[in-house]
Amino acid sequence: MRFRPSIQLAFVSVVIVLIASAVGFRATVSSLNLYLRKEPVALQQSLDTIPTKLGRWKRVGLDSRLGEAMVESLGTRFYLDRQYAIDGNPANGVMTLHIAYYTGMIDAVPHVPERCWGAAGLNMVNQPAAILLPIDQSKWDLVSGPKNVSTGVIYPTAKVIDLVTRREEVVYMPIGETEMSVTVFQDEQNSSSRLVGGYLFIANARFTSSPNVVKTYAFDLSSRSSYYCKVQCSMFVNESEQPVDKWSELTADLLSELLPSLMRRLPDWTLIEASQSKEN
Repeated sequence: MRFRPSIQLAFVSVVIVLIASAVGFRATVSSLNLYLRKEPVALQQSLDTIPTKLGRWKRVGLDSRLGEAMVESLGTRFYLDRQYAIDGNPANGVMTLHIAYYTGMIDAVPHVPERCWGAAGLNMVNQPAAILLPIDQSKWDLVSGPKNVSTGVIYPTAKVIDLVTRREEVVYMPIGETEMSVTVFQDEQNSSSRLVGGYLFIANARFTSSPNVVKTYAFDLSSRSSYYCKVQCSMFVNESEQPVDKWSELTADLLSELLPSLMRRLPDWTLIEASQSKEN
């Protein structure tokens, strides 16, 4: 079947326009230093090297390993599922810590746990609410770090002890408020306790409790690379103990010890910012 010359000419013209548009779009994106596809950033250390003792918190049992179906649902193989208790004694209450790391993704929607808790047969008592945790920053240096390129805010610094060399190291802490999105669930089989769970994200070294804001931070078009990390804490608390207040107190205590060690394992975003600044 042959088309008339006028139709062939129109088809060729459309193809030429599309090719020119694609080339022009790429050239424009390149000239503006915009990055639509993010380069992955490797962890500095595996998440399972986070100390099993964090202040007065000690690991209970062994780290959990997820099945393939759960890993696929989670969307990453870089995760840590671990339980801690004060003095390692489950009688003091067991805090389940879940950390998941994502990088090299294109505008992905972060996995949030509310559906998982609901699917486990728990009934949601309240809608997720942002709660500011009183993280102990008394040992942080809040004024001597470099500035975040996007905001101009100074990175706080903290010190950790390397488990191998036993040397003290300085790590750069995320900027922003340590808010967690918190939800309370009730188990119909145990009406005397509540499951309180909350999570926050660290995206390109910035805190947020909002999955939508994660996309804003981690998929900033001006950044060549990106990552985000979800930190989730959940615990059964007796209803008579003001569950959210009790959970907030204990979670803040655990995270105060955890965050410097976690940042030692996440990418050093100050180095990535410095490298990109030199390229530009």
